[in-house]
Amino acid sequence: MKPKIKYIFLHIVLLIYALSTSYINAQNTHQNTLDSIQTSRIEQDSLRIQELEVQIQELKLNEIAFINEKSSKGKADSIKKADQKRQIDSLRLVTRGFPVIVEGDTLFSLYSRRGGVMPADRAKKTTDMIVGLGKKLTMKPDSIYVFESEFVTDIMSGDQVIITLTDQDGLWQNTTREDLAHQYLQTISNKVSELHAEYGLQQKIKSFLLLILVIFLQILLIYLTNKLFKKIGIYIKKFTSEKLKTISIFNYEFLNNEKQERILMVITNIIKYILIIIQLIIFLSVVFSIFPETEKYAYLLLSYIWNPAKDILKAIASFLPNLFKIVLIYLFFRYAVRGLKYIANEISAERLKIKGFYPDWAMSTYQILRFLLYSFMLIMIWPLLPNSSSPVFQGVSVFIGLIISLGSTTVIGNLMAGLVITYMRGFKIGDQIKLNDTVGNVIEKTPFVIRIRTSKNEIITIPNSFIMSSQTTNYSASARDRGIVVYSDITVGYEIPWQKVKQLLIDAATQTDGIMLKPEPFVLVKELADFYCCYQINAYTDRDLSMPRVYSELHQNIIDKFNEAGIEIMSPHFYAKRDGNDIMMPSEYKRK
Repeated sequence: MKPKIKYIFLHIVLLIYALSTSYINAQNTHQNTLDSIQTSRIEQDSLRIQELEVQIQELKLNEIAFINEKSSKGKADSIKKADQKRQIDSLRLVTRGFPVIVEGDTLFSLYSRRGGVMPADRAKKTTDMIVGLGKKLTMKPDSIYVFESEFVTDIMSGDQVIITLTDQDGLWQNTTREDLAHQYLQTISNKVSELHAEYGLQQKIKSFLLLILVIFLQILLIYLTNKLFKKIGIYIKKFTSEKLKTISIFNYEFLNNEKQERILMVITNIIKYILIIIQLIIFLSVVFSIFPETEKYAYLLLSYIWNPAKDILKAIASFLPNLFKIVLIYLFFRYAVRGLKYIANEISAERLKIKGFYPDWAMSTYQILRFLLYSFMLIMIWPLLPNSSSPVFQGVSVFIGLIISLGSTTVIGNLMAGLVITYMRGFKIGDQIKLNDTVGNVIEKTPFVIRIRTSKNEIITIPNSFIMSSQTTNYSASARDRGIVVYSDITVGYEIPWQKVKQLLIDAATQTDGIMLKPEPFVLVKELADFYCCYQINAYTDRDLSMPRVYSELHQNIIDKFNEAGIEIMSPHFYAKRDGNDIMMPSEYKRK
C-alpha cells in the first residue's frame, strides 16, 4: 500500500501547489512592472507541473505493476492481462502523450520519461534523429537495427541511438518492450526510406538537372517576351501614324500623333516589365519548389503576388457599395452647384431680379455656396473612403489640416477681405478708382486680390487685405450718378477783373470735349494770396475712364482763352513801392 499512499500524497501536494500558483499569478496580473518575472515563473511552474504529472503516472504504473504482481498468484494470465489493460486504458484517458511527428506524419507517441528526460524532450530528440538520418545524401535504410540490453531496448543506426525504450513504454502500449521496439523499428525504417527517396543524392541530381532546364526555359521565355513587345512597338508606330488622329480641345492640340505614340509605348513597356517580373517570381517559386529544403519559400514568393492581388480584389468588392453611394452623392451636389450657377448667371445678367440683392453679388455668393456645398459633400464622402477610420488615415488628415491652418493665415485674411469688399460694393470691374496714390481701371477681382490698369497701361496687383485698410475713391460711381467734377487751379494778378477771369474759365470748360453742360461749370475764388488771386474751375464729366484726356484738353483751352484775352497766367511776386507805381487792381477801381 505504500505506493498508493505516496500517490495520494503527491496528488495533495500537486493540488496545493496549483492553487498557490494560481493565487500568485492572479496577484501578479495587476503588476505591469513584473511581466517578465511572471512569464518566467509560469514557464517554471508549467515544467514543474509536467514533472509532477509524470511522477504521478509512474506511481500509477508502479501501483499497477505491484497490484498485478501480488494478484498474479491467484489469477490466470488472461485475467491478469485484462486487468492490466483496463488500468492502463483508464490512465491513458487522463494522460497526454507527446507524438513523434516527422513532416506532418505522426509515427507514435511517448508517455513516460526515461531517467531525467521528459517525454516531450524524448519525442523531440527522436524526431530530430529520424529527420537527420532521412536527409543524409547516402544511407542504407536497412542499417537501422534493434539492440537489446537487460533493462532497455535501443533502436540504433550505426553507433547512433535513435530511441531508447523501457518497460514503461511497453506497458503504455499494452505490449512488451521487445515487441514495441520491433514495431517502432519498422515504422522508423519506412519513414527514413521515404525521406531518403526525397532528399537523397539521386533526387538531388534530378533536381539540379530540372533546375538547369527551368533556367533555360525562363531565359527563352524572357527572350520571346522581348521579341513579342518589339513587334507590338512596331505595330503601334504604324497604327498611330496611319489610323489615329490628333486630339484637340477648343482649338488646342492636346495630343498629336507623336504624343499618342509616346504614351502607348510607355504603357506597353510598363506591361512588358510587369509581365517579366511576374515571370521571374513564378520562376523563383518553381526553383524553390524543386528542392524540398526550400519548398516553403516557393509558397512564400507566390504569396507575394497572390495575397496582394487577393486583398485588392476583396477591398474593391467590399468598397463597391460605398462607391455607389459616393457616385450618387457627387452627382447630387454637382447638379445642385450647376443649378446655383444658372441662377447666379441670371441675376448677374439682371434677367432675374431679387429685391435687395445686387447683381454684382451674384457670382461671389455663388462661389461661397459652391464652397459650402462641396465641403458638405466631402464630409459625407469622407467616412465612405477605404481605411478612413484607420489611425494612419486620421493622423495624415490632421497633419494636412494643421499645415493648411498654420500656413494660410494671410490667404484666409485676403479671402475674408475679398468677401467683405464684394458685399460693401465699393467698386466693381470696369470702375475707375483711386487707391492711395494709385489711379486706374479695375480689370479683375478675385477672392484674394484685385488688378488695376493705370493710364500708363501698367497692371498693378493689390491684396484684398490692403484694400480693407486703405481709402478707396470710386470715380465711376459718381460719373454714373451725376457726373464727376474735374477741376483745375490758376493764379492771376489782382489787376485782372475777376468777372473776366471767371468768364474765360467757363468758356474754356464748355469748349472741352467730355465736359457736361448740365450741370453748368462754375468758378470758385479759392484764395486771395499776397500777390495774386487763386481761381478754380469746376466742371462735370461722365467720362471717368478718360479723365486724363479731359484734364489735358481743359488745360489747353484755358491757355488758349487767356492768351486770346491778352492775360498772362502767372503768379506775380513783387514789392510794392508807393512812389508813383501803379496800384495792382482793375482800372475801374483806381482813384481818378
